[in-house]
Amino acid sequence: MTRRRVLETAAFGAAALAGSRPAGAAQAPNVVFIMADDLGYADVAAYGRPDLATPHIDRIAARGIRFTQAYANSAVCSATRTALITGRYQYRLPVGLEEPVTTRFAGGLPAEHPTLPGLLRQAGYRTALVGKWHLGSVQDYGPLQRGYDAFWGFRGGTIDYFSHRGTDGKPDLWDGDLRIEEVGYATHLLGERAVRTIAASVKAGRPFFLSLHFNAPHWPWETPDDEAESRRIAGSNLRHFDGGTQATYRRIVAEMDTQIGRVLDALEANGVAEDTIVVFTSDNGGERFSDTWPFTGRKTELLEGGLRIPAIVAWPRRLKAGAISAQPMITMDWLPTLLSAAGAAPDPAYPSDGIDLLPILTGQAPERPRTFFWRYRANDQAAMRDGDLKYLKIRGETFLFDVVADPLERANLKARRPDDYARLRAAWDTWNATMLPERPDSFSETYTGGQLADHFGAGGAPTPPRPALAGEAPR
Repeated sequence: MTRRRVLETAAFGAAALAGSRPAGAAQAPNVVFIMADDLGYADVAAYGRPDLATPHIDRIAARGIRFTQAYANSAVCSATRTALITGRYQYRLPVGLEEPVTTRFAGGLPAEHPTLPGLLRQAGYRTALVGKWHLGSVQDYGPLQRGYDAFWGFRGGTIDYFSHRGTDGKPDLWDGDLRIEEVGYATHLLGERAVRTIAASVKAGRPFFLSLHFNAPHWPWETPDDEAESRRIAGSNLRHFDGGTQATYRRIVAEMDTQIGRVLDALEANGVAEDTIVVFTSDNGGERFSDTWPFTGRKTELLEGGLRIPAIVAWPRRLKAGAISAQPMITMDWLPTLLSAAGAAPDPAYPSDGIDLLPILTGQAPERPRTFFWRYRANDQAAMRDGDLKYLKIRGETFLFDVVADPLERANLKARRPDDYARLRAAWDTWNATMLPERPDSFSETYTGGQLADHFGAGGAPTPPRPALAGEAPR
């Protein structure tokens, strides 16, 4: 980051702050948005996992509201992150059609499209991303070009926890637009940087927005004691199909939870815990070692297990502690919700496809049914939830489920309730016509029986996804 950019950013932030709130008005809440990577719905003790202690994530739940019907915008990471940062269906943008962005993708978020950090910065916030970006190259489409004042983390889909190299084998740790080298376990480094960012933000005297996007518990399967394993798989694409155990996975999650505890302690130590919104969630459903109970399906699948995620929000100053919400919600709701809390709003030229959840969370409005749509190229998947009903298509087979009464998606109701089936299928077709069409050259990740034994029937999609090119690796 150049000195000129630092001065320009500071001047812009000061001007925005001066123009966003009248003199004497209460400061807007700080926001710490914590996103895990590939964490399953039940991989948190507060969501029922009996063999995994997550006391600090549970602290957030004890001080706030835990959603039981939270969805990711996609069953894979960068597509969901597109929806998070734009507040809109990812299928409106070419970058959102990548499932996920790979090492060969040269695009990213359009410069003119408003983003959550950019809109908060206009409202006077100091904005920072610590951790995963995965929405385009740092130089052309990086966090500093899309609304963040500061960035410390990695631009791809994952890094080795010790070497900090990506799936292409190249170093992928950055401070702003400068590639850096650090020694240490990635989860610990991200926690330390987040703590330092909080202290610096409080000292600056402005409300702050910190995105803390961990790579945990994404593969490769490495705990702080597994540096030898890191050396063993060096030079691979890190997918690590021959590694990992339940014990390893539990430790990876526990290390992330410890760093989240450090962040919560930093908020307390800096005297801002009461006035800080803390969100904890995941980018999609769990992968091979995850617990997705009571759902079936995994990452890359539009079954509930690929889409349902833990989601917790705490704001001690305004939200009830220890509450549970059955309100259906989705990743793109965070943009209008957090902007509302900050006294701001989405850009009217780019209206959000999500809703402001704040009236519901504060008890000013009742919970209400929602309608969500998804599609996923691999295995020709489509899904729609309307109230308690869900339409689902996988490889030409179609289903209708009541996902409240039947979260395992076992009882196919399409013949029993033909009118509902026809209505949802037609509604999905109407919605899909308003999105960008799928592209045959976009990447779409899937798993086959040769990789995961429980996927023995998968891999022969009617319209197969584009195969990876030479030297290309999913991120």
